[in-house]
Amino acid sequence: MQSTQHPIIGLTSSLSTNTSGSPVVQVGRAYIDAILKTGAIPLVISPGMDQDQVKTLVSRVDGILFTGGGDLDPRTFKGAHHPKIQGVSRERDALEFSLLEAALEANKPFLAICRGIQMLNVAFGGDLFTHIQDQVEKSLKHDWFPKFPRDKIAHTVRLIPGSKLHRIFETDEVRVNSLHHQGIRSVGKGLKATAFAPDGLVEGLEVDGIGFALGVQWHPECLPDDKKMADLFTAFIDAC
Repeated sequence: MQSTQHPIIGLTSSLSTNTSGSPVVQVGRAYIDAILKTGAIPLVISPGMDQDQVKTLVSRVDGILFTGGGDLDPRTFKGAHHPKIQGVSRERDALEFSLLEAALEANKPFLAICRGIQMLNVAFGGDLFTHIQDQVEKSLKHDWFPKFPRDKIAHTVRLIPGSKLHRIFETDEVRVNSLHHQGIRSVGKGLKATAFAPDGLVEGLEVDGIGFALGVQWHPECLPDDKKMADLFTAFIDAC
């Protein structure tokens, strides 16, 4: 029987190299801290597992946090190539699509952040802008990285009344940071867009008819002193 006092949360990770050039698996410390702050236990999930291993892992954790990171391979959504595409990992893409499928099948709560919400949308048949600035007329600046602090408030997000995000935040609008150059173009079937930037870009998605299964385009883990963002993680862990 799994503990309800300290839920175990699986966090997706990226493949990289350390200063000596050795391959490493890594996840941003801010994600770890956000989970620890709720009293839950973070467990880093490495790419490279097969489907049976993924199912076993999902059966043993209480929830999944799909973290941010490099861009999805545009071939996963028949997207146009753009020179600004970076950090593509087909191995990570494969793991996360498999992990999402297993989480939905097992009805495990999940929160998808930045890259995570984009992966969620693609998994449901949606597609992405491969570079917002060149593909969305009169778009805001969304890619406030790497020259700016990760907690820089970039714009507001309008929340749809009745959505899970609206109920969690208990307000019609929140102020968020913005660290992405890609974004949701068309929403996948079975998903509901529940949050929008002032330029109309989708900033929140929920899986229709499922418990806690949602994604946000901003980085709440990088706003540790914002009570509303803390409420988002608390709601996620409560669901777990």
